[in-house]
Amino acid sequence: MSTVSTTISVSGMTCAHCVSSVSEELESLAGVEAVDVDLHSGGISTVTITSTANLASAEIGEAVAEAGYMVVANHA
Repeated sequence: MSTVSTTISVSGMTCAHCVSSVSEELESLAGVEAVDVDLHSGGISTVTITSTANLASAEIGEAVAEAGYMVVANHA
């Protein structure tokens, strides 16, 4: 089965709890297999989502917003 990798930039994350919150919300989306966060405390963090299908930008944005953060760029 092939996977799709989606990379987004998220602002406002500062600690491991932030990473956990964002990862948990994204992992709850259908088809998401893994979430890898490159934390840049207080800056723009890079989040790579591995899924079995393409994810809608709105779906990703809503999940990140649910965790309390904002997607500032989507590098689909």
